[in-house]
Amino acid sequence: MSLEIVTSPMQGILASLCVSVGDEVSEGDVLCLIEAMKMLTPLESTVSGKVKEIHTEEKKPVARDEKILVIEY
Repeated sequence: MSLEIVTSPMQGILASLCVSVGDEVSEGDVLCLIEAMKMLTPLESTVSGKVKEIHTEEKKPVARDEKILVIEY
């Protein structure tokens, strides 16, 4: 098994988490929404696997390249 560390592509607010620890995800699934300048940007999975860790909470600020979650694949 390998780990995919999902990081924020931009500074903003984690508007919504679309997955929970233990969820199975497929490549292309939306993992969360990041709000920046009143626009929502979906963050999609690049791998198929299982969500192992979540490192932030909804409505909290995230920095560019900050770890949001980890997927085991």
